[in-house]
Amino acid sequence: MRILRGAALAVGGLLLMGQVVPAQAHGGPSYRWELTPTGTTAQFRGLAAVNKDVAWVGGTEGTVLRTIDGGKHWRDVSPAGAEALQFRDVEAFDAEHAVALTIGEGADSRVYRTADGGKSWSETFRNPDPKAFYDCFAFNDNKHGLAMSDPVDGKFRIAATSDGGRSWKVQPNAGMPAALPGEFAFAASGTCLVAGSGRTAWFATGGGDRPRVFRTVDGGRRWTVSDSPMASGEAAGIFSLAFRNTLFGVAVGGDFTKPTEAVNAASVTYDGGRTWKLVPADQAPKGYRSGSHFVPWSPFTVIAVGPSGSDVSLDGGRSWKQFYDGSFDSVECAGHGFQAGCWASGANGAVGRLVR
Repeated sequence: MRILRGAALAVGGLLLMGQVVPAQAHGGPSYRWELTPTGTTAQFRGLAAVNKDVAWVGGTEGTVLRTIDGGKHWRDVSPAGAEALQFRDVEAFDAEHAVALTIGEGADSRVYRTADGGKSWSETFRNPDPKAFYDCFAFNDNKHGLAMSDPVDGKFRIAATSDGGRSWKVQPNAGMPAALPGEFAFAASGTCLVAGSGRTAWFATGGGDRPRVFRTVDGGRRWTVSDSPMASGEAAGIFSLAFRNTLFGVAVGGDFTKPTEAVNAASVTYDGGRTWKLVPADQAPKGYRSGSHFVPWSPFTVIAVGPSGSDVSLDGGRSWKQFYDGSFDSVECAGHGFQAGCWASGANGAVGRLVR
């Protein structure tokens, strides 16, 4: 999405002598973010959680970092030669294997892959079409994944991999519904496209006269699309999707030019994205939210983040309460049992680990 290419949207946190000072929490649920100094001022919209100890982030100036000790130390594992690019999405399978996406028109949209913890990277995809702009990608498992571009010749474009990101193939668009005038996706947090079990995936849009959610069950060959009751506009729409399973999901968004306002900015689905129910304004997040994710330890708990705060829902997205007023762009949770953890990332090198 072109509008977000250089947006920072850093509010609610303070950069002091190179360190991010936490904003104050607000009572309510017993959640808080424990900030982990990264030693950089890059903006991290790309985020991949592996568990409570291992996470990867990707951001501006070609920066990719990795931690394997819960954020005590971050190692710079940025791919060589990518300094002019922006990493907006990272998908990690473990502490050694990860795939990272840079965004932009034409050749600026690229995919890099590492199998040695970031010591070395191989470029596995470079967009050859100057009209394409890849926003985000997602994996169903450690082999099958999809990357999504804004519309080209009137339809969203999908590239697919079946070998863990080693190679990518642009898919035929015959099974893709036509895009609306002005419709696009938001490269805000790596969650405009999310993958479920089997070959199921969803992506969300904005920019047109209404936001929409697209769904595939066959690995991206054929898609269905449904309208959303959320707000849309030049800088508004659905920024993030999160699904607990193939039926139960949430969508959050808003207008990124109005980070403290939330008008029709959250919705829920119970039928896999075929229909969506709007969350009432008095129960919705209090500002624009760019990222969301279900926590591993509770079937109905989901976290949403944005530049004006973080919210938690304990009832599957039907109502939300803010627990932090600092700025984050992305959130992701992963792991099982005692190894489960949630991470958030954002502007000025900010990365936090969720404490409960």
